Amino acid sequence: MKIKIMSSVLKYLKGSVTLIIIVIALLMVKVGTDLVLPLYTSKIVNVGIEQQGISSLVPHSLSKETYQKLHLAASETEKSQLQESYTLADGNYLLKENYSVNEDMMVSLLTDSETSFAKQKALQMIAKEYRQLGLNTKSIQTKYILSVGLKMLLISFLGMGSLILVSFFASKVAAALGKNLRSAIYKKTLYFNQEEMEKFSSASLVTRSTNDIQQIQQSFVMILRVVVFAPLMALGGLFSVLKTNIGISWIIGLAILAIFTVVMTMFVLAMPRFKKLQLLIDSINRIVRETLTGLPVIRAFNTQEYEKERFEKANRELTSTSLFINRVMSGMMPLMNLIMNLTAVLIVWQSSYQIEANLMQVGDMMAFIQYTMLIIMSFLMITMLTIVLPRAAVSATRIKEVLETPINISDPKEPKVLKTDNEATVTFDNVSFAYPGSKEPTLCEISFSAKKGSTVAVIGSTGSGKSTLVNLIPRFYDVTGGTISLNGTDIRDLELFSLRKSIGYIPQRGFLFSGTIESNLKFAKDNLDEKEIEKSASIAEAVNFIKEKEGDYKSQISQGGTNVSGGQRQRLAIARAIASNPPILIFDDSFSALDFKTESKIRANIAKELKDTTLFIVAQRVSSITDADEILVLDEGRLVGKGKHKELMKNCKVYQEIAASQLTQKELNGYER
Repeated sequence: MKIKIMSSVLKYLKGSVTLIIIVIALLMVKVGTDLVLPLYTSKIVNVGIEQQGISSLVPHSLSKETYQKLHLAASETEKSQLQESYTLADGNYLLKENYSVNEDMMVSLLTDSETSFAKQKALQMIAKEYRQLGLNTKSIQTKYILSVGLKMLLISFLGMGSLILVSFFASKVAAALGKNLRSAIYKKTLYFNQEEMEKFSSASLVTRSTNDIQQIQQSFVMILRVVVFAPLMALGGLFSVLKTNIGISWIIGLAILAIFTVVMTMFVLAMPRFKKLQLLIDSINRIVRETLTGLPVIRAFNTQEYEKERFEKANRELTSTSLFINRVMSGMMPLMNLIMNLTAVLIVWQSSYQIEANLMQVGDMMAFIQYTMLIIMSFLMITMLTIVLPRAAVSATRIKEVLETPINISDPKEPKVLKTDNEATVTFDNVSFAYPGSKEPTLCEISFSAKKGSTVAVIGSTGSGKSTLVNLIPRFYDVTGGTISLNGTDIRDLELFSLRKSIGYIPQRGFLFSGTIESNLKFAKDNLDEKEIEKSASIAEAVNFIKEKEGDYKSQISQGGTNVSGGQRQRLAIARAIASNPPILIFDDSFSALDFKTESKIRANIAKELKDTTLFIVAQRVSSITDADEILVLDEGRLVGKGKHKELMKNCKVYQEIAASQLTQKELNGYER
């Protein structure tokens, strides 16, 4: 299951296949170098030190006297082989390139013995023979050790270079994977609607885009190396160990069993905490984001101590969980080192008996220890992978949840072309809507039509569904009953881009992006010229305060527009929506931060400059909508009144109550006239 989850994330490795193949090839080179080095260590000890550099028990030169002794002791077949293998030159017998004698034959002839100590005796005799012939055995020994040592250095450098390149390319592949995943999550999140956003909190999405992807990146580097390196190293090491000495191979099995015991204990203790750790990071992020966003409210209500305690509680829990995991994991390496050291001691102890019996050389013991350490480290890496993989799988699951979350509001399979003959006619036909999971509908059987250039106002008590109604037009939500059409076409049959390009939306809270005033006004349409920018700012009554700023339209805006007042932020949001000159404008209670005078000017400017624009205005104040072409009165999600102000004052009780609660009798009489 965990492998399946990881594979669903690893498909984002497209473009890195060549690098992965290079990494695998380099890892095979590293395996080869690591397996060869113990053999050279054995050669230096066995041949270079114990055998004084004499690499063969077949002497390359013999004195005439020694040759004759060997000839006399040899059988007829052996005599023939001696004659074929040696040639007389300058009074001595020299070994030919193509010789037929073997080491066992020469040991038998030199020592006249077949005991386990015959080999050592033969070596001593060959060394003595070389000295009698005037050869410098110290020079032979030094030359052999330097030759083998140089080869070991070259192999070590090759292995080191391979490992450096593996780390470089593996990191590059992991970074590309992280980049692709972050990009995929970001792109997916951009198309999330309110329903999807409610499923994942903002803090959780941030954690999944950062911490979880970082976990996968770090894990992938290890996975990429271990999956290839460890099995090859373990198999190669086992083969080499069995080839070196079978008698003490049981020690390896004992060491591997000890490692598995330690790792599985760690696994049982630490694994349940990994998922909890990610959830606690989500919690910390959520609290920090809430605190930073709500600082003015926190200060106003003097709840700093409460917020501190709330954060400290979450922080203590995160710290406690992290410490537990780190303590468990930090105890692993000392235990592993203990197992490896005890294994080495056990090998030396058991090998000493075989060396004493001349069944094994010291160099073979050293090679055996090295191979055993390589095998143990390989199995350790494999078992460590069983710890890393579940932790990465937790992060992969969280990322997969985001990437595989279906988008409920998306483009139709066969989108229709938006008709523009009669632009911006919006029709609600028996529209109903209920939020996901809600038992009661928010809107019930709403029907009306807004024609090109008309102004439709929506009013009602708090929670009556005003904002929900206008949010259905750009398909922030989809209707659960009835249809909404634009110019005669159901909006669900239109491309979202085409639909939303036709709409300028000003939310209740005028959110601005970090950048400049100019970049914010160009947000919907990047190719606006200076005249268009200034015109939209002028309609929104924003020119005066923009000109007062030091940088004019180049003035910096902080994230969310926190460095401008609420009224300025709202006017810039209105200017941004107007700048793209859409056929439909939706004001979702977008004048709430403005005084009545500024609001009246903006509405007058819109009426003058945007005559053909269809306006939807969600309002709380009756005085703001008295001149609307049509007013929709909502009460508990139902349309209880529809018409102009005067008509509603006569026949809509809900509207009358709202007006009476806001206006004086004199104002009411004035509006009625």
